Amino acid sequence: MTPAPVIIAIDGRSGAGKTTLAVELAARLREHHKVSLFHLEDIYPGWNGLATGIERYVATVLAPLSQGEAAEWVSWDWERHYDGALRVTLPAEIVIVEGVGAAANAARPMLDAVIWVEAAGDDRRRRALARDGNTYEPYWDTWAAQEDVWLEADPVMGAADIRVQNLADGNAPDDVLQAMRYLPSLAAILSPELSARRGLQLRSEKISAAPDAETLFQDLYSSSTNAVWLDSSNASVVSGTSQAAARSRFSILADDGGTFGQSVQHRQGTTQVTAGTATVETAGPFFRWLDSVWGRRAVRAPRGYDGQFTLGWLGYLGYELKRETGGNDVHAGTPDAALLFAGRAVVLDHREQTVWLLALNAPDADEWLREARTAVGAASAAPASAVEPVSEAAPEFTCRDSATDYKRKIADAQHEISEGNSYEVCLTTMLEAPAGGLDPWQSYLALRRRNPAPFASYLRFGELIVASTSPERFLRILSDGGMRAEPIKGTRGRSADPTEDAELRRDLETSLKDRAENIMIVDLLRNDLSHFAIPGSVTVSRLCAIESYATVHQMVSTVDAHLRPGAPRAEALAAAFPAGSMTGAPKISTMDILDQLEAGPRGIYSGAIGYFSLNAATDLAVVIRTLVVNPDGDGGRTLSLGVGGAITADSVADDEYEEIRTKAFGVLSTLGAGFPG
Repeated sequence: MTPAPVIIAIDGRSGAGKTTLAVELAARLREHHKVSLFHLEDIYPGWNGLATGIERYVATVLAPLSQGEAAEWVSWDWERHYDGALRVTLPAEIVIVEGVGAAANAARPMLDAVIWVEAAGDDRRRRALARDGNTYEPYWDTWAAQEDVWLEADPVMGAADIRVQNLADGNAPDDVLQAMRYLPSLAAILSPELSARRGLQLRSEKISAAPDAETLFQDLYSSSTNAVWLDSSNASVVSGTSQAAARSRFSILADDGGTFGQSVQHRQGTTQVTAGTATVETAGPFFRWLDSVWGRRAVRAPRGYDGQFTLGWLGYLGYELKRETGGNDVHAGTPDAALLFAGRAVVLDHREQTVWLLALNAPDADEWLREARTAVGAASAAPASAVEPVSEAAPEFTCRDSATDYKRKIADAQHEISEGNSYEVCLTTMLEAPAGGLDPWQSYLALRRRNPAPFASYLRFGELIVASTSPERFLRILSDGGMRAEPIKGTRGRSADPTEDAELRRDLETSLKDRAENIMIVDLLRNDLSHFAIPGSVTVSRLCAIESYATVHQMVSTVDAHLRPGAPRAEALAAAFPAGSMTGAPKISTMDILDQLEAGPRGIYSGAIGYFSLNAATDLAVVIRTLVVNPDGDGGRTLSLGVGGAITADSVADDEYEEIRTKAFGVLSTLGAGFPG
């Protein structure tokens, strides 16, 4: 008896392309493994024999193979319509079984992975008859009826680890192999394939140009279902070597197209990865999944390239991921995380006025580099994009809390502080409106021009759109392990009158309350970073500095540290998540208080937006000043805008309420909307 093999079932209705997929997948796996292949069509006892065939397969083929023993089974002679010869299938390192019923309920306990293959009904019939000719045609309806009966009683589709939409274009085997790498049950056996995934080569081109970023994004990604633009939209108003200029130096434009393109969504403990036409679901914490795909140096940066992003994952982490970092389990209407994997991207270096085209070496890399080069040239010659109306009518927002309710919650937060349960409570609320005819793209263009910010971003994940003008960095980890957080606490609105504006800035700069808020969050972040930092490396290089943006003055501090060599980067990120500037201190007890006070999820708001690079770097912004456009489930779309402020024992309710109105003003005024109430 040999060791028990890894058994992979490929199931689906007739004509979905299971046989071709199984043969091609086996060919790819045989590069590193011994593979046995079993076809259920060889064992079904006739055109009425689906149920009996499944029984025979489970008892005489799967049961012995799962024990590492040879399977002896009776084949079916389709010409004589009777039992045929006795055959033997030998166990191997990997066994692939394919056919209708391969993953039937009785089989699943003996399987390591289930792949369900889907195709449109007309395509399935056409493919099946093209393969088997007229022999199958008289029996198509008989066989299809058996499939219906079986599937009605056996939820095999819901039990699939991987689902693939087989378009018969030759891509399904590679897509499925890509998806298989995420299954924990296959991780050990696929270690050679996983090693190959880390042996990536980065190609690059440097172009001296300063293209219009809006035009370039539209040219390259307007038709992409998933696309991300990490947009230093204030690059034109900062210069030199200041910290503000350094934060605003690079913009990144990418989608999930090409050979390596993938996307991932995480909801309440389930991670769903899509690679081309294949989708794989795994259960477990998101940060554990992130640790499996990020945190090790897989590529080197090109010579002369100063950016930290060398391709990888881009997108957002929602606030409700706090369930994994000490917070309560609250369900949001948006995915808890959404990322795409960019195997190619455009990086704009605003300081050097250059463009870097980055692509992982792949068969389609040359074609994409040509397309991107052409798009950069066109966007460099194009005039700046015109601003179009964002909507025919201004959206009418409602607020989760009335002014009275919000001020009452401020009093409740102060009671918790007086009881010693918190020092600072970052109380938030949510504004919502029907999207109506609002154009998310034009809305973002208007937002970035009215409120330019170093961490602005435009994210599109299908119908879910995130348009952010965030000024706040949550956490940066450099490839060499340098860490930086830059919390913002303390806000004043801007004035068109220079004298009044200067007075507002001085008022913020000298405010003891705002300094206390900021310092408490700095202390919290020092603790967060210290969990995985080299002892003694945590420093505060800037405390309570004032930075001015288009609509607000803000108080900003900088906390630096250095990651311990070998420390897990995803865990270091989790130790600091969510941003302390959006919770208060101490973090865990205060998050519990917030759940009780806010009585609703924050969703994407208060989370983080940024990238996880293949050189183990990350740079994430706090999700504030952010408009979210989300499908409402009834064919419409909902707009949401989160706002909030830090409550301390010294807070004055009227002032705190005015602060959230000030923070919402930049986004609402751009949309032609006002604060409700």
